[in-house]
This record gives sequence, structure tokens and C-alpha cells, in this order.
Amino acid sequence: MRTRWDIFCTVIDNYGDIGIAWRLARGLAREHDLAVRLWVDDLQAFRHLWPAIDPDADTQLREGVTVCAWRTPFGAAEPAQVVIDAFGCALPDAYLDAMGAQSPPPVWINLEYLSAEPWVAEHHGLPSPHPRLPLTRYFFFPGYTADTGGLLAEADLATRRAAFVQDGCPAFWRTLGLASPQPDELRVSLFAYENPALPALLDAWAADPRPVTCLVPEGRVIPQLAAWLSVAGLQAGEMHQRGAVRLHVLPFVDQDTYDQLLWACNLNFVRGEDSCVRAQWAARPLVWQAYPQADAAHWDKTHALLAHYIEGLPDDAARAVSDLWRHWNGMPAEEGVAASWAAWRAQEAAIERHAEAWCGRLERAGRLTAKLVDFAENKLKSRVFSNP
Repeated sequence: MRTRWDIFCTVIDNYGDIGIAWRLARGLAREHDLAVRLWVDDLQAFRHLWPAIDPDADTQLREGVTVCAWRTPFGAAEPAQVVIDAFGCALPDAYLDAMGAQSPPPVWINLEYLSAEPWVAEHHGLPSPHPRLPLTRYFFFPGYTADTGGLLAEADLATRRAAFVQDGCPAFWRTLGLASPQPDELRVSLFAYENPALPALLDAWAADPRPVTCLVPEGRVIPQLAAWLSVAGLQAGEMHQRGAVRLHVLPFVDQDTYDQLLWACNLNFVRGEDSCVRAQWAARPLVWQAYPQADAAHWDKTHALLAHYIEGLPDDAARAVSDLWRHWNGMPAEEGVAASWAAWRAQEAAIERHAEAWCGRLERAGRLTAKLVDFAENKLKSRVFSNP
């Protein structure tokens, strides 16, 4: 009998939580033949990431995953053998009580946010007994080293990417209404939160001696782009040119199309967790924007990932990458934005080679789905033996 897994996810305004939960659910169902239910509290928002979702359905089968509407009050549901609350979302009380009534109880895992900080390995896998019920919750931390939960990626991701990029992606560019890039043209994807550094970066692109084409999926950064262009607003499908930079506004795309955008571009500006991980697996240079937090708490996360990412880069290239990341996250940098961009351009070839090699290094951490399955199966076996 297939092992049953339940994943609970609440949708936040940036779609990152549901994006990761959906990739995880698909991977568990496809690659490990598990019976997966994904409970989501906002199917309308989920539909933006995966247009096949019916926002009015209580249950629906998509990509081998049973997607369930998480409604309030929560109806009766038999708990699965493995239960994941994604990023600390609180499980429904009725479901939690049903978990406590099972013998043996389900394996309960809190899937945490990804971080490159060193403390992650120390906390990965730690138990936390429930104060009222006979349940133990385990903290599962994704990470960049083998002693963490690894990184989310499909087993065939590298193969699919290689097949996509081998011919220069002309069909993909046509779907966006663009010709294939010119030999000296830089194509950049821009997926960002609001960012005070954006106008100076756009100015640097406009002054670049070579053409820059910036592809921007609809999102929170659109009002800033409109202000920089001195237009009242921007809609999907619009193109504006200023100096050397052309800005194309794209509709909000589904996950698979976004992967292709990352693979096709020369440089990707990404935000949060899901797009950051996908950009790293894309084997293209990237600039990451951490989710802004009070008192610049996100700087520690930025420093930690940056330290991993630039390891092995020549000094000048490492400095160019560091300065651009630091500007993009509101941190002090050695140079201004224009100088940092010029330095990045001067080191572009070395940075591209490093981005390709970085994918190989990511493999060392292991894959999140496989590590989750191993962890849960070991817990399930121990519970069966202790509850004959």
C-alpha cells in the first residue's frame, strides 16, 4: 500500500510558500509513488502559479496530487501517515486531535525555510513534543550541506534544462513575442520585491554600452518600473525602451514557464526562497533579494548564502558579485550601483562559468524530497516496531 502524506500550506502574499509546497507535493507523488494530499487555504492564489487549479473545488487531482481546499471550519479527515506543516503553518485543531488519537501516531514534520546559516545543521531533525497530545513534531531544515535536509529539485531537472537550452530556445522567445537574442545582447529576468536600489540599477542598464533586455513578470516591482519610466502604469505585454535597456512586462507565469525563463536568460534577479533555488539550479548567474525583515535581520541570511556562493570565484569576480548582491539587499557596498554593475560586466565570463559549476556543488547537499522520504520512513519503521 502506498504511504499517505498530507502537506498543509497557507498562501502568503508572495506565493513562495505555496510554490515550494506544490513543487514538493509533485516530487513526492511523481518520484516516490506516494499518495499525497496538499491542503491549501487559498486556491485562487494557487491558481496563479498553476492555472489548471479549480479554485471552487473541494478536492481535485492535479499532477498526481490530490489538492484539497483547506476551509474553516475544517471538516473531518483521516490523518495521513506522514504530516507536513509547511513553514510552521498551524494545523487545524480537529485534524491535530485526530492525529493524537491514532496509534501509532503520524510522523509530523515542520518543513522550515531554507537558509545557508551554520546553525541550520545543528537544528535539523530535532524533535519537539506536543504539550498536550502524544505527538512529536520534527524540524526539517533544507540547506546547502549534507548534514541538512538538502535542496528541492526534481531528479530529471538537469536533463530537462539541457534539452531546453541546447538550441538557444528560439521557440520559447517566440512565445514571449521576442526574437532570439543578438550576440552582444544581455537578457535579464527581474523578479523582485520593492527595492530602493532599482532606479540606480535601471540607470546603469540604460547607460550600458551593450543592449540589455529586461523581462519582468507582473508583480510587486511594476509600480517602481512605471515611476522610473514616467508612465502612469504598466500592463503585461508592454515594452518600453530607455537608452540601452528594453523593459518587457510579462504576465505572471506558471512554475514550469518560469523555470524556462530562468534557463533562457543570461542573468536572473530573484527573490525569497523558491525562485532563488530555481535560479541556482538554472546554472545562470543570479542576484538574490532576501525577504526584507525588520532591523535588517535578512542580512545574516544574505551574508551566509553569499559566502557559499562566491567560494572559488577569482577575487575580482567575487567582489563584483558581492557588491551587486549587497546593493540589492540594502547593505553597505564598496562601490556605487553603477560601478558595481560595470565591475559585474567586466567579470561576466568568469561569473557565468562559476554559475555552471555551482550546480554540481549543490548536488552535494542532496535532494529534499529523497531526504524527507528517508527521514519519514525511518520514523515510521521505528513506530511500527515499538507498537506491535
